[in-house]
Amino acid sequence: MEKMINKVELSGFVGLEPEVKELSNGSKILKMSLATSSSYKDHDGNWVRDTTWHNIVMWNRLAQTATNEIKKGSRVSLTGKLSNRNYTDKDGKKHFVTEIIAVSYEVAANEVAKS
Repeated sequence: MEKMINKVELSGFVGLEPEVKELSNGSKILKMSLATSSSYKDHDGNWVRDTTWHNIVMWNRLAQTATNEIKKGSRVSLTGKLSNRNYTDKDGKKHFVTEIIAVSYEVAANEVAKS
């Protein structure tokens, strides 16, 4: 049987200050957005920058460590896995969410995105 792998590697800039919460069971969760981008030439020969925003989640010890190291604008490289979930809000509307559950990360020293 062929081995199936769910692995994501990203490198980009943090969009907003990470949000950290402690759940009622004592678990810690950190949520943040990470922007990755690439460039290409359009049909007129002009360079176009394409930015994609990713929802990142970290749990427990990783979340605690990241709280002290990751700030808005930090350049972060991470490894994780894709996770899809859905929920129904209080108005009965169904929502689908894709997140990357990080298992490791590295913050680039002295490199912060400029506004």
